[in-house]
Amino acid sequence: MSSTDPKDGRRWWVLAFQLPAQPAYARVKIWRRLQAVGAASFKNALYLMPATDEALEDFEWTLREVRDAGGEGLILDSRAVQGFTDEEIIAIFDAAREEQYRAIADEIRAFTARFERKRDPPSAEETAAQHARLSGRISAVEAIDFFQANGREQVSALLRELEPRNIGVDTLGAEPAMPTEKLASLKGRTWVTRANVHVDRMASAWLIRRWVDPGAKFKWVTDRNYRPEAFEIRFDMYQAEFTHEGDQCTFEVLLNRLELKDVALVAIAEIIHDLDLKDQKFGRRETAGVQQLLAGIVGSQRSDDARIERATNLFDDLYHSFDRAH
Repeated sequence: MSSTDPKDGRRWWVLAFQLPAQPAYARVKIWRRLQAVGAASFKNALYLMPATDEALEDFEWTLREVRDAGGEGLILDSRAVQGFTDEEIIAIFDAAREEQYRAIADEIRAFTARFERKRDPPSAEETAAQHARLSGRISAVEAIDFFQANGREQVSALLRELEPRNIGVDTLGAEPAMPTEKLASLKGRTWVTRANVHVDRMASAWLIRRWVDPGAKFKWVTDRNYRPEAFEIRFDMYQAEFTHEGDQCTFEVLLNRLELKDVALVAIAEIIHDLDLKDQKFGRRETAGVQQLLAGIVGSQRSDDARIERATNLFDDLYHSFDRAH
């Protein structure tokens, strides 16, 4: 049983069903429907969704199709899944969404690379069509991104490069213009980001505490479209004041906009970039070790505050190791 008390854990809809061997197309049709609504495949026998009214309706329609195809099934209301914590189940959902975001990001990069090739640059009409199509794909993934998986900020930043006002042979691929922020104006603020923090958010929180405001307070939210209150500032989330820009992760954006030129910070930024964007742009030898240590923090600490505290010690040590090397 999950280590979480079932009375305190998340609620899940669980769909279990069986289909006859024929017709084969029915199985494919139902599988595609489950993919489209964002259901997580569990042990190749069950499908899970967060216990919302919308998810229940999606499962009810799927169950109707199962029965129309001659199969049978049922929908269960569960608060625990044998042998798995809620966090482990959420990771299944997030992994699927991250893979979708990554595929779209790769497609955008491949398209924007054509602007650098003189023989085959896309026309304005083709670019507009691509922007509309990719925007629709991103919206479809966002609709089933129940737990704010990593990748949304990156792919949204890449898509902005295809907006008409940003298109141009001389500007595409150049670093985006980023206004300098005054450190004094950022003190005494509450910094808001997505809950269940990972690489970029842990590193960015460390940077904020060490170089912007030692007394900075953090707030972890689950609302994908959170609107800030007075004196709040968002980072590494949708429409945040500090988030991915172009092909830069949030940590890199913070460095650039705050004009922090420290060589040790730049080295850390290269590691965070490769871990967050997974594009092997810098290929530093320290990256794999940092990844292992951060994974250990995430795996051992359920609280976001505890993760930030542990990651702070890690990044302090990493910074000093680079600082001594120069």
